[in-house]
Amino acid sequence: MKRRDFFLRTAGAGLGLSAVASLGGLHPLMAGPAMAAAADMAAVRGGEPNVMFDRAIAAMGGMGRFVKKGQKVVIKPNIGWDVPPDRAANTNPLLVKRIVEHCFNAGAKEVLVFDNTCDAWTKCYRTSGIEKYVREAGGKVVPGNTEGYYQEVEIRNGKKLKSAKVHELYLAADVIIDVPVLKNHESTKLTIAMKNLMGVVWDRRYWHRNDLNQCIADFAGFHRRPDLVVVDAYNVMMRHGPRGVSKSDVVNMKAQIVSTDMVAADTAAAKMFGTDPASIRYIRLAQEMGVGTMDLSSLNISRIKI
Repeated sequence: MKRRDFFLRTAGAGLGLSAVASLGGLHPLMAGPAMAAAADMAAVRGGEPNVMFDRAIAAMGGMGRFVKKGQKVVIKPNIGWDVPPDRAANTNPLLVKRIVEHCFNAGAKEVLVFDNTCDAWTKCYRTSGIEKYVREAGGKVVPGNTEGYYQEVEIRNGKKLKSAKVHELYLAADVIIDVPVLKNHESTKLTIAMKNLMGVVWDRRYWHRNDLNQCIADFAGFHRRPDLVVVDAYNVMMRHGPRGVSKSDVVNMKAQIVSTDMVAADTAAAKMFGTDPASIRYIRLAQEMGVGTMDLSSLNISRIKI
């Protein structure tokens, strides 16, 4: 699909963020001024990833709301694929760098970044740009490719997923920040915040064999959940996900969603993508399980245009 055709189609549906902006209007998530009080969600558009995060985290009350002096922070981006940033298969490295910087500015003692990658982890970390940027910011990248890093835990309310081997860093962190990239996915239509957590477990094949959507919702209900979710929608892979084929699969949306609620973040991101959130089964299941809310009208949303 050509970029222009995408804009026209999504504008007609009233769902495409970049499309609506290009026609002189604002997506409903983005319309209106930023709110002064600490928000439940910040929806930002129009800037570079680092600048948008600066504005978003300020609207959320600052990183000090989430990270305290001396704490260990674990950041979980999507680093699953050995492809460069312009393909949008992985989280934008500039965004990850800025989050690391904010964590240290808030007093974090240590900031660690990892993913259980699909391609070879050393190549993914390098080609994505995330390893370089994290180190520049003073953080550390940690491998997730060895089963010995993972500990068996019970998923108490899981319907299909009763237990899982979870990376020890995820279990031991004082603060967890989930930083998915919004993109198309062949198995679940979209991959966003809840699905991004598949990268903290060892045996993902079990999930695929035993009702993937339910397993995603089950793990989202695990008692240790992210303290903050940052959805990267700067470049968005509209088709051929999760790895993508070429840059022609990607639309430059220049957007970002920040929330404390994974279900709400995924709901907002699905709308931004141009998809009915109720059609993404794991989002619907997670709300039914009480993980979070799909009702965005119940939230204090700070809408920011740069």
